[in-house]
Amino acid sequence: MGLLLGLLLFSWLCASILYVPYIRLLYKWRFQRLKQTTLDAFDKRTPIFDRFHQKKAGTPLGGGALIILLTTILFPLSLLLMKYFWVPITAVYPMGSEIKILLVTFVSFGLLGLLDDVKKTFGIASSGFFGLRLRHKLILEILLSVIISFWLVHDLKIDIFYIPFYGVIHMGILFIPFAAFIIIAFANAFNITDGLDGLSSGVLMIALTAFWFVSASILDSSLSVFIALWLGALIAFLYFNVYPARIILGDVGALSFGATLAVVGLILGKAPALVIIGGIFIIEVTSSFLQLSWKHFFHRKLFAVAPFHLWLQYKGWSEPKIVMRFWIISIVFAIFGLWLGLITKVSL
Repeated sequence: MGLLLGLLLFSWLCASILYVPYIRLLYKWRFQRLKQTTLDAFDKRTPIFDRFHQKKAGTPLGGGALIILLTTILFPLSLLLMKYFWVPITAVYPMGSEIKILLVTFVSFGLLGLLDDVKKTFGIASSGFFGLRLRHKLILEILLSVIISFWLVHDLKIDIFYIPFYGVIHMGILFIPFAAFIIIAFANAFNITDGLDGLSSGVLMIALTAFWFVSASILDSSLSVFIALWLGALIAFLYFNVYPARIILGDVGALSFGATLAVVGLILGKAPALVIIGGIFIIEVTSSFLQLSWKHFFHRKLFAVAPFHLWLQYKGWSEPKIVMRFWIISIVFAIFGLWLGLITKVSL
């Protein structure tokens, strides 16, 4: 565990040093949130959002890209150094396949989000591939998630669904659509949650810490190292992302982090625990889904505005108050999810 803590601190130090010049570089490139009517997750105009968030226009966008780049470089390098210096490395799954799945998810969903950020920042036309309309985005998400889910089943032989108090169910080939749905759901849930300074990154930090505990307890070295490096860079980012944010995560980070969090939970065989530990993301995406469905079927809004954090702002809650209370709730969810994931089958 000492080595993992050291890697976390090293990743934090590297990211902390790099973020100041990185923010300056984003300003130089004018890679910033635009002063225009914002589009929500479903490409609908949201004037209530603009009322609360237009002051954030001009904030550098794409903070997640540095985390992805740094973690992707340090991850294989750390494992190679561990092997070179004869540091014991334990594995639950074939290490090469596990590394491939983690990095492909991390980078591919990040690139998909980067396309969306570029469109929003530089005003690329909404038609065509680089316009990345919602349907284009969803098609690419489905394609990537199915490939990753296939690798989970074929390479890592993961096809289990653990039911607390009951036991393990082997899903076989049905695990592929199930895992793909989980990956897509969390990628978009994270994206929807990423609306307040420090909200999504803070909730992710808490969720990753919980899964880090699980991966270390089962001695999965590659996954533990990956989470440690990711956490270190994320903590450095969070320093600059808390209210008032000096940099925003962007879709490049939101899609990547949501999808990869789902993959981490699936690799650990903790899908039900994933839903609990990531409960804030579930609440946020559910509120948006209910709003969209209600408007479609009943032609009126269920809430004044969605997602849930924006509704709280509309009701008069301050941004820091919402973020801090969501962090506290996330800690409780993480503890409950860990308990749920670690309890044994009850004898009937």
